Amino acid sequence: MSDRPHTPVLDRVQTPSDMKGLTDRELRQLADELRAETISAVSETGGHLGAGLGVVEMTVALHAVFDAPKDKIIWDVSHQCYPHKILTGRRDRIRTLRQEGGLSGFTKRSESPYDPFGAAHSSTSISAALGFAVARDLGGEGGDAIAIIGDGSMSAGMAYEAMNNAGHLGKRMIVILNDNEMSIAPPTGAMSSYLSRLYAGEPFQEFKAAAKGAVSLLPEPFREGAKRAKDVLKHMTVGGTLFEELGFSYLGPIDGHDMEQLLSVLRTVKARADGPILIHAITKKGKGYAPAEFADDKGHATAKFDVVTGKQKKAPSNAPSYTSVFSDTLCKLAADDSKICAVTAAMPDGTGLSRFMERYTSRCFDVGIAEQHAVTFSAGLAAGGMRPFCALYSTFLQRGYDQVVHDVAIQRLPVRFAIDRAGLVGADGATHAGSFDVAYLANLPGFVVMAAADEAELVRMVATAAAHDEGPIAFRFPRGEGVGVEMPENPETLEIGKGRMIREGARVAILSFGTRLQEAEKACEALAAKGIAPTLADARFAKPLDRDMILDLARSHEALITVEEGAIGGFGSHVAQLLADEGVFDTGLKFRSMVLPDTFIDQASPKAMYDIAGMNAEHIEAKVLDVLGVAVMEKRA
Repeated sequence: MSDRPHTPVLDRVQTPSDMKGLTDRELRQLADELRAETISAVSETGGHLGAGLGVVEMTVALHAVFDAPKDKIIWDVSHQCYPHKILTGRRDRIRTLRQEGGLSGFTKRSESPYDPFGAAHSSTSISAALGFAVARDLGGEGGDAIAIIGDGSMSAGMAYEAMNNAGHLGKRMIVILNDNEMSIAPPTGAMSSYLSRLYAGEPFQEFKAAAKGAVSLLPEPFREGAKRAKDVLKHMTVGGTLFEELGFSYLGPIDGHDMEQLLSVLRTVKARADGPILIHAITKKGKGYAPAEFADDKGHATAKFDVVTGKQKKAPSNAPSYTSVFSDTLCKLAADDSKICAVTAAMPDGTGLSRFMERYTSRCFDVGIAEQHAVTFSAGLAAGGMRPFCALYSTFLQRGYDQVVHDVAIQRLPVRFAIDRAGLVGADGATHAGSFDVAYLANLPGFVVMAAADEAELVRMVATAAAHDEGPIAFRFPRGEGVGVEMPENPETLEIGKGRMIREGARVAILSFGTRLQEAEKACEALAAKGIAPTLADARFAKPLDRDMILDLARSHEALITVEEGAIGGFGSHVAQLLADEGVFDTGLKFRSMVLPDTFIDQASPKAMYDIAGMNAEHIEAKVLDVLGVAVMEKRA
């Protein structure tokens, strides 16, 4: 394209080894060109923009100083890895980001040797880097291990578990704390405040180093300022900074956009480090692109956009998103019930709680990237007499599973789990797919598990959850827009464990759980043209099952097919168990269960992903024909 940026230095870099001959001045120019190329690429593909722009200089400096892939550069979360991908032999494919058959939006081991560790969830990088460092010292692959982790990710306990272990082992490894005071939402909690107090604010050119080891590296005029900074820190923890207490040498804070500082510090660390060291770098998310810098989320995740204006190119929606429906319904319920409160883990926008937070500030809690704490905090709220909604993506709720079992289910506490991003989610791929929540929740005693078939059903399920005080209850809903159904003004609560009949038919019954119901209805229309009229039912509940409805369907049909947007072990497995326990299979019922396949499905459009999974209308139609033997008969004819 003619409007792509002019990049003479970047054009000379195919792999990081090409950077070794560049002067420091050329490296600064390379960073400018890399930022322009990143903006240009993401404008065409959409994706995570702000995080990558915040680490452009850091990415250049790391690859200029260290020797990847021998040295392991590990990006926490890794949504900031687009500049890294451009420098590591993938520039020619960067405009395929997050598309079917294209580059992943995260680091991925199978994609490149320069991606030593795959990610997409936060707070794993220090553990992984320590693993590489210990493996190196045990005779495995050599090289340094460098973890780059954001201050938002430092709110998760796993980061501290890793640092505590690394400090104890004393292995040479490098952690770069990428402190932009901004995760997805503005970071919350004492850790963020602590990091903010480590420096006095912009400009950071004073290079106030807080560690004893760093002071000796500074030019003479800066040493007094560094000593004062060190004095300020003494009250934080006895004997030094929190990081030093964990066994790390602390160096910083430094300006993460100053190439001279970055190169100087990284070269010194590479030459001298003999144990675990933490470099505290201050950066700005969205740096160098005004529309991202001034956006509330600093350009966290964008659609395709116009580079000049920053305006995103989003298609107009015909129906509200499921997330907004959840948000609106919860706000309405909270107006009449002061006990309703909400908890999210660094995703108030993504989970739809921003509006609730604005309206009911004292009843909404963003706990940071800390899903385990979010679940147990919700359990405490419930035990204290509140009606908490714990709103998490399905893929993130996995991180708090022990707490769901031990702190919620065993105590039968009425925590309401609002599970967003259920099923296959498109461009984020396998790491963000909500494939497993039905299986891992429906096997817990006393749990109620619901799935909304459309946005009107979601409204009813939010109301049902709010009114359910007998134990834990969960409802799941997908990413994206609803189907355009009429919304209930005064939603009635659902009877727990009762499904609904959609259409009466004969011979075969389709029992849908979740939003595949629309695809099942399309399949029924196509089958009607072939003279086959299936019965269609919406289960609504995976736990408890609508026992009477399911057994009636089994008695009155020769075949029963379940359909769900989840992995094996979920709704269909519970139905099969019920049928087996009741001896239904003894009388010859044909049973099929359509679930997600036993594989992780790579990024594509949601429709394409469900095509791969074999769960769209044509696949449901084919399953009906197969179970009735129609396809076989047609082939014989």
